[in-house]
Amino acid sequence: MISAGDFRNGVTIEYDNNIYQIIEFQHVKPGKGAAFVRTKLKNIKSGGVVEKTFRPTEKCPQARIDRKDMQYLYEDGDLYYFMDTETFEQTALDATSIGDSLKFVKENEMCKICGHNGNVFAVEPPLFVELQIVETEPGFKGDTATGATKPAKVETGATVYVPLFVEENDVIKIDTRTGEYLSRV
Repeated sequence: MISAGDFRNGVTIEYDNNIYQIIEFQHVKPGKGAAFVRTKLKNIKSGGVVEKTFRPTEKCPQARIDRKDMQYLYEDGDLYYFMDTETFEQTALDATSIGDSLKFVKENEMCKICGHNGNVFAVEPPLFVELQIVETEPGFKGDTATGATKPAKVETGATVYVPLFVEENDVIKIDTRTGEYLSRV
């Protein structure tokens, strides 16, 4: 159990039969009345953000999130298969729990599987990936005054906006959190 007076950013709690991560917290002591803790909580399963006020003495059970490194094997219809590299045990996850988190991940790459009490709710791809461009328009000389970009399709099928000098078959580095081009490799 963790009291509201001990809340910190990044702490996960169980509240109203949901799991929340504390994004922001603020201890408020008004001139009149009792002190309170104002928080912004992110629902880990749905991604929604709510604002909630707690008394400093209120207690919530602290949620334990399990993160396990697993290898993404392949996709079969609506199921995505992952393998534990230590026990070689395979796990199938459906498309609703995956979302679009695998749009920059190739087969056989490592991901983090996040779960709570044995229920998987998210897949965290690696922070940076290197992918080859399979389709893009040619850039024209002289169009670089504004830092222009063009769409490029990478080998996983996702579209990334890249600078005009990047060509087909180039390998680029992408930040998977934002989907932005970082550099050529």
